[in-house]
Amino acid sequence: MAECLKVNDINVYYGAIHAIKGVSFEVNEGEIVTLIGANGAGKTTTLQTISGLLRSRTGSIEFMGENIGHVPAHKLVKMGLAQVPEGRRIFLQMTVQENLDMGAFTSDGDIQADMERVYEQFPRLKERRRQIAGTLSGGEQQMLAMGRALMSHPKLLMLDEPSMGLSPILVEFVFEIIRDMHKNGVTILLVEQNAQAALSVADRAYVMETGKITLSGTGKELAESEAVKKAYLGG
Repeated sequence: MAECLKVNDINVYYGAIHAIKGVSFEVNEGEIVTLIGANGAGKTTTLQTISGLLRSRTGSIEFMGENIGHVPAHKLVKMGLAQVPEGRRIFLQMTVQENLDMGAFTSDGDIQADMERVYEQFPRLKERRRQIAGTLSGGEQQMLAMGRALMSHPKLLMLDEPSMGLSPILVEFVFEIIRDMHKNGVTILLVEQNAQAALSVADRAYVMETGKITLSGTGKELAESEAVKKAYLGG
């Protein structure tokens, strides 16, 4: 299986605070890989470093075989790396369709055809395409954030806490969408506090604690691990 993303020994600081401490992991093409851990473990910081918003003092980050440690964030999107940020961050004053257009700003392809594909995956967005995004429900906004990312034809889609703030029924729906995107050939790196849901869809998983990776294995192995059950699954 070809390597899509390789993170090697990254160390990230916020001033004097050492937030990420020697983190290494990889994501292979066609996989769903998840980073689980408590709030403040360093999961979001790791994603922001991969997507060029933060810089590591050491190590390297390779995407599709290319070192991207100093590539600006907008160029990474063009290369096929897309992120759905924590809190969704859609353009609240724009319509659904205008938000999707913004997701295609690096695209050289047929934007209308891409939009139809997104509408096929998210029929509710098609129904609401002229609606102002800020008036959508939380679940619909999450769909829009995912659809906007898919407009850039990502080779790797990074999802940061996609279930945050959603009701249990909507959490289930969001994870169904993640499974569907994966079936359609999207490689996914998922950061999620809902360990049970994340491990249920993951091929492989890493546990982060205080800026370090402390455990790794298949999703199934970690779901059955006594340490993980005790810390994250209420076992």
